[in-house]
Amino acid sequence: MRRIMMRVAYDGTGYCGWQVQPNGLAVQEVLNRSLSELLKEDIHTIGASRTDAGVHARGNVAVFDTESRMAGEKIAFAVNTYLPEDIRAQGSREVSAEFHPRFTSTVKTYEYKILNRRFADPTRRLDSMFWYGRLDVEAMKEAAAHLAGTHDFRSFAASHGAAENTVRTIYDIRLWKEEDMIHLRITGNGFLYNMVRIIAGTLLEVGKGSIHPEQIPCILEAKDRSQAGPTARACGLTLLEIRYPEWNL
Repeated sequence: MRRIMMRVAYDGTGYCGWQVQPNGLAVQEVLNRSLSELLKEDIHTIGASRTDAGVHARGNVAVFDTESRMAGEKIAFAVNTYLPEDIRAQGSREVSAEFHPRFTSTVKTYEYKILNRRFADPTRRLDSMFWYGRLDVEAMKEAAAHLAGTHDFRSFAASHGAAENTVRTIYDIRLWKEEDMIHLRITGNGFLYNMVRIIAGTLLEVGKGSIHPEQIPCILEAKDRSQAGPTARACGLTLLEIRYPEWNL
């Protein structure tokens, strides 16, 4: 038995999320089925990040065990001929049987995009959130800077989240605007349920003037979800990368 790690990109628009579930088609379900057809055995992948409905990924990670003798590096190329156009493997390789994508220390990078212009652009509706009003980008940058470092992010986690420990470390957080698109990029050692979308929603309120940048430390200290802004729409969020420093993967 061999263990294969695969990096997977997908447009999450048409899926109920990553994880197999009874109430809709999941990315994992399609990937399992395609790998099973390719390798002629029953394949069950384990995903590193259980992205929500409508969330996209460029570099989610999945592992699976197989009896196949196909070279690990070739599996990504082969399975793409079975996958729909909105899901694509980005590479694959054989890894140690002990490697687990969720129970290993990771560094994750997410990006949230806000299309900020007078009228919506239908060609960018699937991978960004639209806001028509003026936004103070400098104030949003100032507010974002307060989130860097190690904090208790309970105020920025969904109230129905299951995590008992809500302390996380944000290694890098950057916000910039290119033409009419605002980019928020966050790298950290882990993220709570809806954490990035709540951060994006809060920074959007800062841009509108409803929350002042200097309020962010108070929101963190409150450890109260009601003190932060709304959860931004799923369509603007993309999981860019997952790295495993101790495994050099």
